[in-house]
Amino acid sequence: MYRCALTLALAATCVVAQAQTHRTFPANALRGELVITQFPDALLNGKPARLAPGARVKGDTNLWIAPAGLAGQKLVVHYTVETSGLLQDVWVLNPVELANKPWPTTPAEAASWTFIPGNQTWVKP
Repeated sequence: MYRCALTLALAATCVVAQAQTHRTFPANALRGELVITQFPDALLNGKPARLAPGARVKGDTNLWIAPAGLAGQKLVVHYTVETSGLLQDVWVLNPVELANKPWPTTPAEAASWTFIPGNQTWVKP
């Protein structure tokens, strides 16, 4: 019983620690402002967007969130887009991740900047 309690306490500590650090994002993730209007419709950087049928949304603690529960909130996120143009993966950023600048906001910026996956940073040319 003691071992189970200790394991749960360590797991909870890891979740809290994860929320305070950088998550690993793919090189094709862009930064933007997302407002879910009426699921699956949204505004991404003020322009109409739509979440894909299998879209995954993770909160700032890296736990999955139902997108409909975020309706009306302005969120700074990292996101990926399917080839069809629909939003596929969305991560709501925590304060540490928000401070990680620069981060590309357009595919053109991502194509011209250099991504360093080890420390999750971008270098402008």
